[in-house]
Amino acid sequence: MGVTRLKRKDKRNFARANNRTARIKQLTATPVIKNIDVEEIKKSFEAKA
Repeated sequence: MGVTRLKRKDKRNFARANNRTARIKQLTATPVIKNIDVEEIKKSFEAKA
């Protein structure tokens, strides 16, 4: 007895997996927010002016 594949379902499963990996890559690619010293930045602008 031959086995038939449901091509539409197969495509959907591949798309679901690809979307999941893309979402994971996007989440891990976001840069880490670091603590920024605002006063230090203000001083640097005053020094330039």
